[in-house]
Amino acid sequence: MDLGIRGRTALICAASKGLGKGCAVSLAREGVNLVITARGAEALEATAAEIRKLGVKVTAVAGDITTAEGRAAALKA
Repeated sequence: MDLGIRGRTALICAASKGLGKGCAVSLAREGVNLVITARGAEALEATAAEIRKLGVKVTAVAGDITTAEGRAAALKA
């Protein structure tokens, strides 16, 4: 089923594992480019590398989305 979202960009928070990662992978399979955030840079980069294999652009932003600085960095990306 074509959801009509291929080529769009989504921001996914807490994307290094669990539900956030699952959402990111599902969107990537639909052709959605991603900006993913999480506090742990190492796990986030590993997730980004895994998702890039699906053929979409992935920008990883390590930081705490609950802070003004974290939100600004994610939105800038």
